[in-house]
Amino acid sequence: MGFLLSIYNDFFFQPLFNALVFLTGLMPLHDLGLAVIVLTVLVRFVIFPFTHRSIVTQIKIREIEPEIKKIREKHKNNQQEIAQKTMELYKQHGVSPFSGCLMLIIQFPVLIALYQVFIKSISDSAHLLYSFIALPEKINVQFLSLVNLTEASLIVAILAGLSQFIQMKLAIPPNTEKAGASSPEDMTKRFMSQAKYIFPIFIILISLRFPAALALYWTTSNVFAILHEGVVRKKSFALAPENQ
Repeated sequence: MGFLLSIYNDFFFQPLFNALVFLTGLMPLHDLGLAVIVLTVLVRFVIFPFTHRSIVTQIKIREIEPEIKKIREKHKNNQQEIAQKTMELYKQHGVSPFSGCLMLIIQFPVLIALYQVFIKSISDSAHLLYSFIALPEKINVQFLSLVNLTEASLIVAILAGLSQFIQMKLAIPPNTEKAGASSPEDMTKRFMSQAKYIFPIFIILISLRFPAALALYWTTSNVFAILHEGVVRKKSFALAPENQ
């Protein structure tokens, strides 16, 4: 356990903490909020290859959804055959259904580290700074002179929830299945369809319990994801055979 904690501190928490302090020193008026935004964008670029692959995979799965439905209807009494044929279809179209899981695994330690970075006092953790990172004499925690990032903010919390809703609305296709459908796939779709309304509320409630810096990170990350998915979907639509 100590070994894993050491890896987490050395490769996730401490680098992100130092990056935040370094960026804060570069920002106008040493604005912590601007540093949070820049750090979030940098993190998103680092994990970009994984998020991009996950988005492309989800788009491909949507495109072959009619074929998947045909497989389910044809082999509705044989779950093993459905699974086998579906995996063959995924392989045929170069789809990895587990890319989303990989994305979660990669993001999890980053999210935990960022959470700790944002809730801990920079001055209290100054001993974790690298020798070449200078602690700014003064850190402005008033983001754009409007929001105190060390306290919870209703405005930023709502922005976090709203951006989460938009991001999930883009990522999760509308559920077109009949209400009476009860297959595992249909139940999953209904759950995901409901989650895009429930999860944003959850994000707002959580954001109201923690410093606004965390909600600002979440909002920035969501905006990046929205733009990323929008660009990928637009490109995918343009490359579709029927639009050539």
